[in-house]
Amino acid sequence: MNQYTARQVRLIESLKDHGMDGSLILSPASIFYYTGFLSDPHERFMALAISPETGRAILFIPALDYEAASGIAAVDRIIPISDDQMPMEVVKEAIPKLSGPIGIEPKALNYERYVWLTQTFPDISIRDIEELISKQRLCKSAEEVASIKEAIRIIEQVMEDGVRKVRPGMTEAELTAELEYLMRMHGADGPSFSTIVLSGEKAALPHGSPGGRKIGAGDFLLIDMGVTKDGYCSDITRTFIIGEPTEKQRKIYDIVLRSNEAGIAASRGGVPLGSIDEASRKVIEDEGYGKFFNNRVGHGVGIEVHEAPSVHGKNTSLADPGNVFTIEPGIYIPGYGGVRIEDIVHIREDGQAEVLTAFPKTIRIIEA
Repeated sequence: MNQYTARQVRLIESLKDHGMDGSLILSPASIFYYTGFLSDPHERFMALAISPETGRAILFIPALDYEAASGIAAVDRIIPISDDQMPMEVVKEAIPKLSGPIGIEPKALNYERYVWLTQTFPDISIRDIEELISKQRLCKSAEEVASIKEAIRIIEQVMEDGVRKVRPGMTEAELTAELEYLMRMHGADGPSFSTIVLSGEKAALPHGSPGGRKIGAGDFLLIDMGVTKDGYCSDITRTFIIGEPTEKQRKIYDIVLRSNEAGIAASRGGVPLGSIDEASRKVIEDEGYGKFFNNRVGHGVGIEVHEAPSVHGKNTSLADPGNVFTIEPGIYIPGYGGVRIEDIVHIREDGQAEVLTAFPKTIRIIEA
């Protein structure tokens, strides 16, 4: 039994335990998790139907992806849907007696498809299985961790090569283009999210967009980026300083670095995820910068660059072996600038935290 079939079996067991007659999985990330086939169908319909009664898995995909899926997807049957067909009619032809409680992921089911589904199959009742799937995906296998490590290896090469290309006077957008070129050159399948390059006062925008601002002496330079490789993601942030840092810049950087290290030190199996956020946040609050750290300290990373678990102060769920998540505290001062330092940690089987990212965190100065 391969890893994908084993995952399907575990899902079937969960569906039975919760009284489900079937499931219709629509998230491309979850379809990849259960079948090994990764594709973005865009506006087209793609779904994985798994039945506890028969134990069969049927993958419905756009016809243009049929050949690619045929050699990869670990399913019993692949059914292509052409652009001139109504997707639910194809599903009904394949599963004419679909009824009873059917599990779906609410975030992946838009209203239009909800209407199609309920009108085509009036005897079904829709149930939320987002948490069931999330729990499975939370525990990363050794193979998944290895894939994440490879995505990290690539992005750290990109970071090192990219920093060497920084020149005062180049724009944030120009540096972003250099970094995304390097991603492909180093073997990435693509960026895992829109690359963030922010300089000067713009570094105070946690998720700002690179633009025409020119990088200059005295700036913070915040770079947050990641890649996808073979279906898995990386995510790393480092902040640099252009020219000799001021005393205030050194102080802020040091606080964020200590906050990052405190979050890592607090990460271990069996502790509430909220306590990891609290340990990291306390360092910043104790230095009087608490109001400038207004986001959670971390998020899960895997097939998606943002997935469970959410590492925030009110999350009472326990960190478990197999969890992979970021520790990314920051201080963001409007009109002045900001610092974020982000690492990825993995909770090993022995409950200890393994830091997967290795790019240096000591303050790094880029010549002005």
